[in-house]
Amino acid sequence: MTRPPTAAQRRVIDTADPVTGRLRGTEAQLTSLVKRGLAFRHPRPPHDHFLTPAGHRIRETEEEAEVPAAGDTSPGSGVFSARVGGEEETYDRSTRMREVHSAWQGLLELRRMTNPDGATDRPCGWERANLVRAAALALEAAGHPPAGPDADGYRVRATPQPEAVAVYGPDGAALRACTATLERAGWQVGEHTEPRTRARYLLASPRRV
Repeated sequence: MTRPPTAAQRRVIDTADPVTGRLRGTEAQLTSLVKRGLAFRHPRPPHDHFLTPAGHRIRETEEEAEVPAAGDTSPGSGVFSARVGGEEETYDRSTRMREVHSAWQGLLELRRMTNPDGATDRPCGWERANLVRAAALALEAAGHPPAGPDADGYRVRATPQPEAVAVYGPDGAALRACTATLERAGWQVGEHTEPRTRARYLLASPRRV
């Protein structure tokens, strides 16, 4: 049975970038995590270290034990998650703006590090595996207001299609603005109408080329 990480190793894992999994620590700490299969050293300069899927699982297990409510993104919760629309706004807005900006910059860096050609203008593997969160982060980072329980704004929802999310807005102008943002972020976007309600919505998919 594999020994659990030491307290020092857990601190390095717990402070990894919430989006990219980039690690900060001493060379000895990072090397030990690589040996245990919890991190890897990126082959391209500047040769940063990132969590492996096993490393992410360790951090997620700890977060689940510490966070009292799933999806809690209030200050001090230790968990960042893009707002998909419909959540209560229980945090300081200026703090939230800094967190969103940092997460978006981290995602652009993740694109650079993991897309084969280093491109930052199209989504990477993490975004394809986390469609709703990725689309919501692109919208929130661009300044679009997410819907609250009693406020208009965007809502991002999963769809039956394997690589597409639905984006709803309060009106046509908001949808057009969301379209422009998602296209700049590397998504393919089309506008559709729900047959039953006649509500307009966007269907967005990560662009591959």
